[in-house]
Amino acid sequence: MKSAVLRFRIMAIIAGVMSLLLWFVYMPVKYLFDAPSLHDAIIWIPMVHGYLYPLYILTAISFAFKARWPLMKVLGLILAGTLPVASLIAERRVVRDYS
Repeated sequence: MKSAVLRFRIMAIIAGVMSLLLWFVYMPVKYLFDAPSLHDAIIWIPMVHGYLYPLYILTAISFAFKARWPLMKVLGLILAGTLPVASLIAERRVVRDYS
């Protein structure tokens, strides 16, 4: 169980940081500023986020399966990865309850 918590913790932090970068760096640059060179410099953010979010989902499902969580709680954990700070909050609660 400790390895599942560690894996989830790592992926939740990475997903949270990538979500913060996506929402507060990439999106403003793309939609608010007219700076093509800056946009080209940060185009990697949505790509990396797109590859890492499915890994977060698989890690969350793996952890929830080992913790024997009900389906609605699992869905909440998965959806926590879509909001910038929610995955970090979920990570703190999981570590507090299962470490």
